[in-house]
Amino acid sequence: MKLSYPVCIYPNEPEEGYTAIVPDLPGCVTCGNDIQETFEMAVDAASGWVLTELEDGNPIPKSSDIKNIYADEYPNGFTSMLILDMDSYTEKYGDKSIRKNCTIPAWLNTMAEKCNINFSAVLQEALIKKLNIQ
Repeated sequence: MKLSYPVCIYPNEPEEGYTAIVPDLPGCVTCGNDIQETFEMAVDAASGWVLTELEDGNPIPKSSDIKNIYADEYPNGFTSMLILDMDSYTEKYGDKSIRKNCTIPAWLNTMAEKCNINFSAVLQEALIKKLNIQ
């Protein structure tokens, strides 16, 4: 799913760099050393904000019309749009557990249950080891 939100970008004067605020996502503020980094940081911050809402079961905020968002709160501010690729972001950073069914021999199931083995934990540990994830 692709989402878009207006973003307000302000230069950090007298310091260097820029601040980005996404008005539709309360508290979604980030900064960068230059415009490119600021946009990258804004996309990451907004995507993380939306992913947290989705994983908590909350609705995704609607995007305001960019014509109604003004960056005149600070001198030299401007408004632009962020494009969020939530499928890609979720695949990379999502923490929500998903259900997987697997089949094992009955004797192995009986022995594991007698030893109070957590099947989900064992599968996660085995996948992490198999995929060589640190």
